[in-house]
Amino acid sequence: MNAESLPSIDRVRSEITRNRLRAAFAVLILISAAVVASAAASGGLSTASKEDVPNAPPTENHTVVTESGRAGTITAYAPDGEVIYYNNTRTKYFDADPVEGDPLTVEYAATDTIHTEKPYCGSPPCTRNVIERANLTTGEVEVLYERYDPNELAAEWHDADRINETHFVVADMVHDQVFIVDTETEIVDWLWDAQSDFPLEGGHEWPRDWAHINDVEYIEEGQMEGRIMVSLRNQDQVVFLDQQQGLLEDWTLGSENEYDVLNEQHNPDYIPESQGGPAVLVADSENAQIKEFQREDGEWNQTWVWEDDRIQWPRDADRLPNGNTLISDTHGNRVMEVNESGAIVWQVGSSLPYEAERLETGDESTSGESAAALGLESRTAAETGGDGGGGSDGLFGFEPLEFLGDLIETILPHRIYNGLLFVTPVWMGSSEFAAIGVALLAGLAWAGSEIRWQLHDAGVRLRLPVYRQGD
Repeated sequence: MNAESLPSIDRVRSEITRNRLRAAFAVLILISAAVVASAAASGGLSTASKEDVPNAPPTENHTVVTESGRAGTITAYAPDGEVIYYNNTRTKYFDADPVEGDPLTVEYAATDTIHTEKPYCGSPPCTRNVIERANLTTGEVEVLYERYDPNELAAEWHDADRINETHFVVADMVHDQVFIVDTETEIVDWLWDAQSDFPLEGGHEWPRDWAHINDVEYIEEGQMEGRIMVSLRNQDQVVFLDQQQGLLEDWTLGSENEYDVLNEQHNPDYIPESQGGPAVLVADSENAQIKEFQREDGEWNQTWVWEDDRIQWPRDADRLPNGNTLISDTHGNRVMEVNESGAIVWQVGSSLPYEAERLETGDESTSGESAAALGLESRTAAETGGDGGGGSDGLFGFEPLEFLGDLIETILPHRIYNGLLFVTPVWMGSSEFAAIGVALLAGLAWAGSEIRWQLHDAGVRLRLPVYRQGD
């Protein structure tokens, strides 16, 4: 070998630099893969089978939790925290209410998605919506009313509220309607169509999940007795309906795209005058807060807000008779009770909880008082920073992936981030998203570097379209 055949010093240095970069890229990808693999191995919290459902801490009454995510479940806990009832036969379970006079019997709205061709589903998927009654002691389940719909997207009833022995008011998300049905005759006695009062240009793109009516409540006392409160999620509004007059515009809470008031809310509860109202307690889902609004001088004024550093897409909140608030934190994977000072005093894990109900406290905890009557003080994430749990174990208290995950959550719109959480495995969180992002960026940078090096070795020079003269 002569001197001319030896690689130049510059070539050697170049190869060393390339190998170092390759090693750095490989290390980044391996570390990211290890983070994701570790989270996947843990499996995260799953309530898809009864064996995986965690026991709850003791509390005074029975608690029912429904889920409508990757698995549809309804679970009932005894006061000692033991699971006394579990059912996952439906695709999704939504709002559940105790039956008056028999708190260990509940009525709820549920959905089945049908994926096989049948006489009532000629072109799958189709949807079957039901109102069911379940005896939590005997396990007996009875279908009170059902309807089949020929589509799957947003083809659900998220809520059905009993009016009397024979009639329910139903939140019909399928057709953007609210209707009252006699479950004995199956005749619809009254119907309100959201199109009669809201423009199709608003909400989600019509006809795919335009209004997303996710809650109804028949008001039984006070000045609004006999009226119906309705949540139109995609219009960011809670409205009140009169069966003769229709929409009571002066009572509307929120306005479309006025996100500082409500942002795609779920499951508002009406608090009547006898409990310090009129007031509305609501899960402000995309704002990741629980809020309460008081009716004062013909207007709605926010009087209370609760959040901590973990809450993510809450979808239900009930004020309990003891002054505490029961919250379903869907992407926080928990159901919790916070006391009057805002501290978490009871909590149980759940994969994707939709609704939680304390059975002995009445339908939607009807005897709970308003925040104004109780003198509740608002709590923000900064004030409840320790309640969500989870300290940092990183170098000098710094976790790079946690930081990047928080940055991703901050940058992405809430709806997109919550959508990612909804469709990805339950063990995926902000740190895992950050790890996947780091791995993808490292892989792309590695591939781009290899291409550039190959072109450089082949004598191909790439020049920017704009450069200084003499370059």
